[in-house]
Amino acid sequence: MKIALCQINPTVGAIKQNKELIIKKYQEAIGLGAELIVFPELALIGYPPQDLLLRNKFINNAAVALDEIAKQSTIPIIVGSTLVENDQLYNCSYVCANGQIIDHYKKILLPTYDVFDEDRYFKSGDQPVTVKIAIGPKIKKIGLQICEDLWDHTYSRNLAGQLKNAGAELIINISASPYRVDRLVDRCNLIKTKVDNTGIPFLYCNLVGAQDELIFDGQSVVYDGKGNLLAQGNSFVEDTIIVDFDNQEPIELNVLQREEKIYNALVLGVKDYFTKTGHTEAVLGLSGGIDSSLTACIAVDALGSHNVHGVSMPSKYSSEHSKDDAKELAQNLGMDYQVVSIESIVDSFEHSLKASYNGTEPGVAEENIQARARGSIIMALSNKFNWLVLSTGNKTELAMGYCTLYGDMNGGLSVISDLSKTDVYALSRWVNENSDKERIPLNSIDKPPSAELKPNQIDPFDYDVVSPLVTALVDNQKSPSQLIKEGADPELVEDISRRIRINEYKRRQAAPGLRVTSKAFGMGRRVPIVNKYDELSHD
Repeated sequence: MKIALCQINPTVGAIKQNKELIIKKYQEAIGLGAELIVFPELALIGYPPQDLLLRNKFINNAAVALDEIAKQSTIPIIVGSTLVENDQLYNCSYVCANGQIIDHYKKILLPTYDVFDEDRYFKSGDQPVTVKIAIGPKIKKIGLQICEDLWDHTYSRNLAGQLKNAGAELIINISASPYRVDRLVDRCNLIKTKVDNTGIPFLYCNLVGAQDELIFDGQSVVYDGKGNLLAQGNSFVEDTIIVDFDNQEPIELNVLQREEKIYNALVLGVKDYFTKTGHTEAVLGLSGGIDSSLTACIAVDALGSHNVHGVSMPSKYSSEHSKDDAKELAQNLGMDYQVVSIESIVDSFEHSLKASYNGTEPGVAEENIQARARGSIIMALSNKFNWLVLSTGNKTELAMGYCTLYGDMNGGLSVISDLSKTDVYALSRWVNENSDKERIPLNSIDKPPSAELKPNQIDPFDYDVVSPLVTALVDNQKSPSQLIKEGADPELVEDISRRIRINEYKRRQAAPGLRVTSKAFGMGRRVPIVNKYDELSHD
């Protein structure tokens, strides 16, 4: 019994292209001897389709494409798409064979938390489904699931147990599960629990690719009825996994180093964002600092060095070592490098504002003129050459509001906005350790971080202390009171919590950022801009 799991990279809304991709991979799997071929959740329309699901023509086009897939089917295929029944929309797993749709399953558990909003669009299915499928010479009773159904324990349900009781001989879960740190281990531990409880094989086919903020890691897995891992798909690439239950040796789960996985996820996120939006070339400011250096590395690996343009925009406060570091980085990466001084531009601004600023002391306003001058230059190059601007701010800075609207926050994509400052350093060191030559200049890693907007300036935070606290407040959603009880400095916690709260308006205007943690600034975090609640000032 040979089953193929095809973890493919569809594009949301590209129904025709997705259909052609499914058919192509289906035929290839047949050529590899597969007797049942499985595709991910909503593979025909892409995930998440969001408000496209509210368009009748979109749903009708998907139905026509599904019918075309069914008509071309010979051996059985399982694929995800939508179903309209009694004026209700369902997220479905379809079984097609011998030129027709032979059965379907309506997803029961609809995630409505963090980045998921399925209850907005879909009606929940009401019961588990088992389907008799001819797999080679055998008729097998297959239990069907879709993504969230795996996490049934959080809903006080036991869908896998119900499938076993209905006679399922194996369970196939088609999924669109986004990547985050440690997600693979969480999935596999849960699947093993299901296998331990049911004693039947479990096949999990996951989507791969990036869609806006979300990155899907693939890493489809197959477990036998004894809890042995039989097959694992590659991470962050399309892959077809063939498993032969009659002749398959157990393997060990391949869990990559944390930094390697995050880096590969971000490379895929950038690559797909450009490919799927029709862009080919990127531009970013190179300050000689760690954030822009890591962003440039990711962009070069995603797009090729010839498609990435780095621009150094020194002011009178820019140190020689920063200018040298930016140039060295560009040379190390083989990317285009330009220098555009902002000194005369800033002088012109300051001259024009002299009368308005009369009688005031220089401060943040003057500093931010430099950041906004750089933002204007980088956007001008973007407009002129159709280069997409990459924003280089990290999560710790975005949380604290240590960034300038219409300046360093400019961009079409924020590459490292879900990386804490400590993770930026960790990934940068990993980049150098896993390259045959130094890519990021060591000076960019070792020197104190600085915006260089005034003389002898360094960043006003100890990132080794601040970054973990930001992670605790945002990612782990701990309360300020809890952190103080755990021993954190009360004044520091209060200051960080206040900064996170008052800078929401900035983050709402930021470029979309790639999600790699459990709680990113973006579609999965809904905090009001006008927010006067200060927990530490209340009983």
